[in-house]
Amino acid sequence: MAFSNRSSAALLFVLVFGLLNRAPISVAVADDPLLPTFEKWMSDYGQVYASLTEKLHRFQVFKDNFQSIESMKNQPGLTYTVGLNKFADLTNQEFLQRYANYKTGSVSKVSTPFMYANLTSIPTSIDWRTLGAVTPIKDQGNCGSCWAFSAVASMEGINKIKTGNLISLSEQELVDCDTTCHGCSGGYEYYAFDWVAKNGGITTEANYPYISGTTKGKFKCDTTKTSDHAATITGYQFVTTYSESALANAVANQPVSIAIDASGSAFQFYSGGIFTGPCGTTLDHAVTAVGYDSLNGVNYWIVKNSWGTSWGEAGYIRMQKDISSTSGLCGLAMEPSYPTK
Repeated sequence: MAFSNRSSAALLFVLVFGLLNRAPISVAVADDPLLPTFEKWMSDYGQVYASLTEKLHRFQVFKDNFQSIESMKNQPGLTYTVGLNKFADLTNQEFLQRYANYKTGSVSKVSTPFMYANLTSIPTSIDWRTLGAVTPIKDQGNCGSCWAFSAVASMEGINKIKTGNLISLSEQELVDCDTTCHGCSGGYEYYAFDWVAKNGGITTEANYPYISGTTKGKFKCDTTKTSDHAATITGYQFVTTYSESALANAVANQPVSIAIDASGSAFQFYSGGIFTGPCGTTLDHAVTAVGYDSLNGVNYWIVKNSWGTSWGEAGYIRMQKDISSTSGLCGLAMEPSYPTK
């Protein structure tokens, strides 16, 4: 009897799993209609598991996520799409522990006053990507360094605006050397701004490349590289909190670091459109607002993430703007900051 490659793989998985575990559940796995989808997902994302036991566990998580995604798709009036992505074998708790490690708390450093507070006119839309002030999407990997990626994106933006040069700057330098933050265990983008200003600048990505995404840790600060300054800033400022209009004033002039609540499954599996939630205001992830616009009467922020190009809209998310809550969607107006130059 001949089997297709997919059927053969499924049968082999079941037979070996049954021999190792001596459990009748293996038969149910073989008949599960989602098994071929899981196997294809594994192939598409190059996923390999250390044991068949782990594979079976991840298959169950995958099934739960698949069902959750299908349920979200059926919600009436949804303005965004969700779908399977590289996070599909992670529970939401695991996903947040690995990829959302923004730290919140009392601010102990003092910034200068908000320079864009009294603007009387700003563009109806702006996209710093088309203006050449945004580097390609990066990937923080399995490291809670979102704070460093958010800070670097904002510094890359202001450096381009002020000097005319778009330079990819080093997140690894911040992960390794900024002792006011916690490397892969989280941090604050405004602490990163403060550290760079006091250090006299930050080096390039090429000179101090990012490796913590696969190693999952920080390393001894390489001081031979931290003195090679490719870009400088003078300090940082906070946007007036709980005000999307104030945030718009800032984003109209430069990319801005924002903290958000990325805890929901809808955010984990977002794949396109204007995201409207649901989400809370417990800030756990740092990203960068690089513009704003509107579509069919709905205003939205253009937000750069650091989860690679396979997530969202090639690494970006459009988040609804000007909502009724002063916190902004997912708390995005609660703690915005940006570097000065």
